[in-house]
Amino acid sequence: MTWRQTDPRPRTRTAAPKTAVPGIAVPETEKPSPGWTIRGTGSYLPSRRVPSDGIARALGLPADWIESRTGIRSRHVADPAQAASDLAAPAARRALERAGLAPGDLGLIVLGTSTPDELGPSTACRVQALLGARNAAAFDVSAACTGFLYGLQAAVGWLATQRGAAPYALVVGAEVYSRFLDPADRATCALFGDGAAAAVIGPAPAPYGIGPITLGSDGTRAGDVLIPAGGSRAPAAPETLAALGHTIRMDARAVRDFISGVFPRLVAEACEDAGIKPADLALVVPHQPNPRLVASLAAQAGLEPGQLAIAGRDAGNIGAASLPHALDAAVRARGLKGGDLVLLTGFGAGVTWGRALITWPPA
Repeated sequence: MTWRQTDPRPRTRTAAPKTAVPGIAVPETEKPSPGWTIRGTGSYLPSRRVPSDGIARALGLPADWIESRTGIRSRHVADPAQAASDLAAPAARRALERAGLAPGDLGLIVLGTSTPDELGPSTACRVQALLGARNAAAFDVSAACTGFLYGLQAAVGWLATQRGAAPYALVVGAEVYSRFLDPADRATCALFGDGAAAAVIGPAPAPYGIGPITLGSDGTRAGDVLIPAGGSRAPAAPETLAALGHTIRMDARAVRDFISGVFPRLVAEACEDAGIKPADLALVVPHQPNPRLVASLAAQAGLEPGQLAIAGRDAGNIGAASLPHALDAAVRARGLKGGDLVLLTGFGAGVTWGRALITWPPA
């Protein structure tokens, strides 16, 4: 497995090395390393559903304003007693069930979130306790909407160091954004929802498995979307509360431009690195902060609309859970065959981005 931080600027490429699995470079004289893949997926959305037309009316806008611009028809909102771990645990249980595993089979839990239960301990430790995963180490990653891919890299890297019995890792994305929204801010309350999704990572026989996971970031754009207060720079205080500093702030135009540029680029680079064409991809699973915008970029990325897994219309932007939720929905609705090429693409605050190519294993 490889990790690489990429520069957002165009770069000169050299010929790709010979590969045993699409996108995974293996010298001819070197024995291939064990492969790893997704063995099961699961999602959980809170029971309370909030339609977009009600939010639009509350903002003094036409009823179809949100859906016509974003494609989001509704989102789900957590109950007051539910924190991020309470959404993550049922998603994790469903992923374990579909993988045919028990919590005790897990050696690692990695959780991506921007809305943790508390600043410390990690929300992953809360999930470990809720699952009863007594053998698992647990930690959080903070990469906003790219959190699932960052967590996937951490899990694959950990698995590659293990010896003996085949271990398993759990990667989860979970968000409770509803606690961090300004109800008067149309740029954010129109988009965000609550939810969780998970994937179990385990061994894969050749030639199946997760190809290289490529990650990147540009911290000079950290101000494009953030929650400015509540950390060590601006701790909670009467002034930060009065200024709504604990709610999401977003430069909508900057974020839109970022998405419009990064998604087609991630698809192009993944295909070039693997020596394939976009048409060879059975499924492309993007993060979808704005489902209509992402779907509109299919042609620019060389894709047909049917290749995209779009699940944000009835969930909204659920951050680190968005990508795995869309993957889970696609796996359940469409099914995937052994050998299908599946591309995961993420992008979010930081700004961060990432991609992973998977040669899907047989059922």
